[in-house]
Amino acid sequence: MTAPRALLTDPQTVRDTTTSSETAAACSARSDDIPRIDDPSAVAPADARELSRALLTRLSRLEEGTADYSYVRATLIELNISLVKYAARRFASRSEPMDDIVQVGTIGLIKAIDRFDPDRGLEFTTFALPTIIGEIKRHFRDSTWAVHVPRRLQELRLSLAKATDELEQVLDRAPTVTELAARLEVSEEEVVEGLTASNGYTAGSLDMQLETDSPDSALTRRLGFDDTRLTRFEDLHTLKPLLAALPERDRTIIALRFGEELTQAQIGQRLGISQMHVSRLLTRALATLRSGLLRDES
Repeated sequence: MTAPRALLTDPQTVRDTTTSSETAAACSARSDDIPRIDDPSAVAPADARELSRALLTRLSRLEEGTADYSYVRATLIELNISLVKYAARRFASRSEPMDDIVQVGTIGLIKAIDRFDPDRGLEFTTFALPTIIGEIKRHFRDSTWAVHVPRRLQELRLSLAKATDELEQVLDRAPTVTELAARLEVSEEEVVEGLTASNGYTAGSLDMQLETDSPDSALTRRLGFDDTRLTRFEDLHTLKPLLAALPERDRTIIALRFGEELTQAQIGQRLGISQMHVSRLLTRALATLRSGLLRDES
């Protein structure tokens, strides 16, 4: 098998050789010394590392914005996409779709390619993997929380989750706030704050069905209700100026009837008038209030 480095120096060799016994990576020269790899994803991993090393050296010497620079850069991305998928599998337990995680990791790969300095003698995978993982972690930190919380609390949430798992193994029960605080060497107030902040990572829909067999079991039907006190407040607020406009005796009768809940006869005895007179005054006062309310609504 021809050495992978030869694929980058001899265009004729690129056309006449393969990069692995399993896969033929047909190549043709794009310029005098830059080959074209028709299917970078078919290149064997060992060959991909060698090709990446040579292409990264070549990329550092090309002028940004040229066709050769764009081609070499795009080829490097395709050659190393398996590195992104490897890093993305570490986050497979998250609720985020794997395709989205790979897409974010690819951004990290592009940043690694752009920042890599081949003259430092460092392996590209050693440099690129932390960059890819960091980009994915940054995505989860900044984009996947349902409610934005400070970075300090996001990091505290991760520490609390790890400490909780460790203490559960030792104690054979869920740890208390005091035990978590001692484990992380933070105050109990900070632990409570971190536990509260963790509730902001995910959010449930108000239309979520609590019972699969009941069409009316949506969460919004369980949480929402009509607060009759609001209507009563509005009525009292509207009645206040109308009551103030009534004669003093009428206001007294209304207060005795609906405030102290006296009968008309008891009101008559207290005011020194007949029960029938109380009835006429009460009816007139209520009619005045009713017409005032209707007028305000219209």
